[in-house]
Amino acid sequence: PVVANLKAHLGQEMFIRIIDNETGISAIPYVGHDKLAHINFDNFRFHATRPTFPNELNQKDIIVLPPLDPILHAGLSGKEAAKAMTLPKGFKITLAASEPDIVRPISFTMDPRGRLWVVEGHTYPIPAPEGQGKDRILIFEDTDGDGTLDKRKVFMEGLNLVSGIEVGMGGVWLGAAPYLLFIPTDFTQDKPTGPIQKLLDGWGVQDTHEVLNSLRWGPDGWLYGTHGVFTHSNVGKPGATDQERTKINAGVWRFHPKTHVFEVFAEGSSNPWGIDFNEYGHPFITVCVIPHMFHIIQGARYQRQGGKHFNPYTYDDIKTIADHVHYVGDRGPHAGNFRSASAGGGHAHAGAMIYLGGNTWPKEFRNNIFMNNINGAKLNVDILTPKGSGYSASHKKDFLAMNDSWSQWLNMKYDPSGSVYAIDWYDKNQCHSNNPDVHDKTMGRIFKITHETDVFVRVDLSKSTDQELVNHQLNPNEWYVRQSRTILQERGGNAQVFKALRDILDKNPDVTRKLRALWTLQVTGGLTEMDLENLLGHESPHVRSWAIQLACEKKVISASFLSKLESLAKTESSAQVRLAMLSGLMRLRPEMRWNVVEALAQKSEDRLDHNIPLMVWYAAEPLAAIDPMRSLAMAEKAKMPKFLLYMVQRIGAIKSLESKKVLEGFMGQLGNNHEQHEIMMAAEKILKEK
Repeated sequence: PVVANLKAHLGQEMFIRIIDNETGISAIPYVGHDKLAHINFDNFRFHATRPTFPNELNQKDIIVLPPLDPILHAGLSGKEAAKAMTLPKGFKITLAASEPDIVRPISFTMDPRGRLWVVEGHTYPIPAPEGQGKDRILIFEDTDGDGTLDKRKVFMEGLNLVSGIEVGMGGVWLGAAPYLLFIPTDFTQDKPTGPIQKLLDGWGVQDTHEVLNSLRWGPDGWLYGTHGVFTHSNVGKPGATDQERTKINAGVWRFHPKTHVFEVFAEGSSNPWGIDFNEYGHPFITVCVIPHMFHIIQGARYQRQGGKHFNPYTYDDIKTIADHVHYVGDRGPHAGNFRSASAGGGHAHAGAMIYLGGNTWPKEFRNNIFMNNINGAKLNVDILTPKGSGYSASHKKDFLAMNDSWSQWLNMKYDPSGSVYAIDWYDKNQCHSNNPDVHDKTMGRIFKITHETDVFVRVDLSKSTDQELVNHQLNPNEWYVRQSRTILQERGGNAQVFKALRDILDKNPDVTRKLRALWTLQVTGGLTEMDLENLLGHESPHVRSWAIQLACEKKVISASFLSKLESLAKTESSAQVRLAMLSGLMRLRPEMRWNVVEALAQKSEDRLDHNIPLMVWYAAEPLAAIDPMRSLAMAEKAKMPKFLLYMVQRIGAIKSLESKKVLEGFMGQLGNNHEQHEIMMAAEKILKEK
């Protein structure tokens, strides 16, 4: 029952209205968790004095959320949907394609001609039996520059649960759980030149909206993708044993198109459905439910929506870089569903586009990351600002409002003209369901956003000479940069290409152009370890960082390079470079890490950094099993928060006589320091265990 004091209304006629804030939209009640969420009016009694009841509802427990967001439109035609959208001044949106020409677009990419390769996801959400898939790949082209994709062809049909696509390096790459597929292709004829190749298998399908997705070429020449938390994959080449496979259930992965090496690049997050790289080659992902933005570091471990990290000695993980969320209220992300227009729309996001599309769009949008807010039907924008070793992400005014609750953009990409294409799944149901009948099966759209200064261009980079492709590394539009780099990677390098790229690396004053040249030298085979060792002394921390990352690619470095890293660890002034050293160390054998970790662990200037304290721990953790005494001594000198506590816990987990003696000796000299009470308690607990 609820008790209300009505003395102020004594003698007045009353009308009672019971307001129920639980709408049924959210699974989270807006009243106390131990109370009923639905209100029933059963009786009304007056009392001369205030009564008390054992099950009385405390009104302080009631959280009143903002009202439901207004639904302006729903179930519009493609043309009506385009007209309903609102954009900043100077921009317009065009319906490029719609049903029946495109239905259920789930992923897309662009080829060197600026054409769109779009996957229709007819099989989702239930995988079909082998050979009975219904997905297909369509190729769209705007032949006259009016914004409409007037040319359409079917590339392939009969595919099964496709969730990601990329083209280049001789063919079409598909994420189609349980497989990573490759289709060798003649792009002059747009026809396969051989059977579909199953490069990897073991991708899980437990939750089919959290499978491998968002395929994209990285600046280092690897194929990157993301993976959700509630699908459990054990990935390897077909026929691989369990020991030869790699587990992943949340994070970022990559696959090398030439060596066919598969790696988990970073672990954690929730259900990422979008990855992109900024102009310095740093990856970012957008996610759902948990805070939405993460700067991805090779070897790092991030906050998870659920489950545990594969390494049991992780102890803590790196959190979001966002200083905000896109939902209202303090009862968690779901409680704000359909009430959060003022904050950005809600917790669910799809797509990631860091706009680097040239000089036609206003400069204020360059390097901003765009993501679609599924609940709010808005294009959210975050500003990425360098901070310490990484970045912070702050909220910028939403770029676009669809004003249509059925709109569900899944990804966005800029084209050769700097305009942006977006695919819209368009469905009344906004959440994943295993019931196929819940999802619409007839609609889908592609939209194009243009600025008034955009100029349509027709291009075919596949016909460009090597020198022309090298020159495109200076183009302000990264579309040209990335496409050209991939073509050069496929062709392979030669002396003329290497010289032209080295000239850019050595002489161009813009560090982003130096990096483009460095990456292209890497993917074409134009770099030696000595080249990278020499770059450790470069004036730009971005170049020094990438020299370290690229040198550690093969998981082994020379004694000379390691010696340089050990010296650099003592003197390096850039937190970004110190982070790169830690990331690189994690690819090396643990016994090679000692001197660098010991030096970086003592950098007090990094103790409050967003990334470095935990990256120091991740790099140092395996050392405990190699030499507990030395590891503990290193931890005692370290300036990183909780590093000593974690090392004590890790040594205790070894459960050997040696590790026990190390901790006993440590306890004997620890004393009664109040600041180390938590460490003492942990050590005492470990020593008491059998």
